[in-house]
Amino acid sequence: MQRRDFARAATALATITCWPALRAAPAASSPAGTAPSQPFDYAWLKGVARARAAAPYKAPPAELPKAVESLDWDQYQAIRFRDDHALWADDAQSNFHLKFFHLGLFFKSAVQLHEVVNGQARELAYDPALFDYGKSGLRGGSLPKDLGFAGFRVNFHTDWRGDVAAFLGASYFRAVGGERQYGLSARGLAINTGLGRPEEFPMFTDFWFERPAPGHDVLTVYALLDSPSVSGAYRFDIRPGNTLVMDVDAALYPRRAVERLGLAPLTSMFQYGENDRRRANDWRPEVHDSDGLAIWSGQGEWLWRPLTNPEQLRFSAYTDENPRGFGLLQRDRNFDHYQDDGVFYDRRPSLWVTPKAGWGRGQVQLVEIPTDDETNDNIVAFWNPAQPLVPGEERLFSYQLHWGAQLPVAPRMAQVVATRTGMGGVVGQKRKYYSTRFVVDFAGGDFELLASQAELEPVITASRGIVEITSARPLASIRGWRASFDLRPTDDLVDPVELRLFLRYKGRAMSETWSYQWTPPAAAQRSF
Repeated sequence: MQRRDFARAATALATITCWPALRAAPAASSPAGTAPSQPFDYAWLKGVARARAAAPYKAPPAELPKAVESLDWDQYQAIRFRDDHALWADDAQSNFHLKFFHLGLFFKSAVQLHEVVNGQARELAYDPALFDYGKSGLRGGSLPKDLGFAGFRVNFHTDWRGDVAAFLGASYFRAVGGERQYGLSARGLAINTGLGRPEEFPMFTDFWFERPAPGHDVLTVYALLDSPSVSGAYRFDIRPGNTLVMDVDAALYPRRAVERLGLAPLTSMFQYGENDRRRANDWRPEVHDSDGLAIWSGQGEWLWRPLTNPEQLRFSAYTDENPRGFGLLQRDRNFDHYQDDGVFYDRRPSLWVTPKAGWGRGQVQLVEIPTDDETNDNIVAFWNPAQPLVPGEERLFSYQLHWGAQLPVAPRMAQVVATRTGMGGVVGQKRKYYSTRFVVDFAGGDFELLASQAELEPVITASRGIVEITSARPLASIRGWRASFDLRPTDDLVDPVELRLFLRYKGRAMSETWSYQWTPPAAAQRSF
């Protein structure tokens, strides 16, 4: 599969996993296998991953029966897992139910699923009787008994009708907070993303579900990852809530050197917004799952990088040491700014990554890919360690993922709440040259403490060009401040220009740092 196929598959997950589910019957049976159980723990799983990495890579089979292979979108969505067969549906004291996805559409490789009870793992066997095939055109009795599953979704006892998390396709997974709305995705690992050639998509090939103790609110899932370059063992502790939290432990075992490794990769969609109207050919004012990349550096600086939909692939890197966190956020949660009453972009969760231990030196990297379709995820952010993976070694990483509108940390100073761009110059005066206006709104922090006559200084830097017509002034409508400036190119280059801006008062930073990458138009297109 190419990136676009995976992007569509990840977007499909948002629709597929939102099926309403009837309350499970308490006397339900769960899927079970006939294979004998075997001892299981995380140390054993690491050993399996290490052994796989020492052997040549074998791609998982991706051949499906013709009837399954030919399913279209509507037919695949017609397949429903029977709620009364959900794993643990027969346990009245369990706070979790698991339901499984059928193979088909974008999902052609089966994953092996297992339940772990008291340190013993047993396979969960595929059975066509677990599914209601509805109007899909499939007949369960004609399907192979060993067809397998594509992935799984998680239901929590607070509402059996909706998912709280789902793992489906390659190493993609999603979760929701209190807004109960799927949006961006996470992945187990990214390899060679944004290098101008097909990237490598590692896959979760096997999952193990640890049966929760009665009334326990944390679900533990283990996963085995594999790809031509890396094998890995993962543990996820999933804690549903208004902000859903996942504790992730990963052990990586490289088969070969990786040019660009992406840890804790986040994948989202940005088609257009107030700062980038290039593909705004729709009636809705904005269309995006996330509107910016936030970084809390190891030195304590907060940066905000608004997302764009570039004309060509765009790459940005923020060098750091032991970052405190980063994430793709949907800060703008005003319905009026989207007007979408179907998929509700204003409710899409943000996703924040908190490293648990020092990750050393490296970069938070951002890849922005052109798209003209909101079903294509085109934004990827991840941590790229400076120390490359060495074949034969073990590398351990631990971090938390926070899904929801309310994140565990936020800048104490003012945050960027809007970025806008347009034609530069002075209204009413004839323009003598091309320039672009940048307008950045800040709110929050300690603005309320400032005297009415206070003067804030916009501190602006640009890697090229002349910065002019700068200003910073109060903006009562947001109880904040608006900074603006023009950038005038001094050459005909179309290479990206790096911009930075923050507000300062008497030598003290009052805001986070706005960071932006702007690509000047070709000289022939610089009309004024």
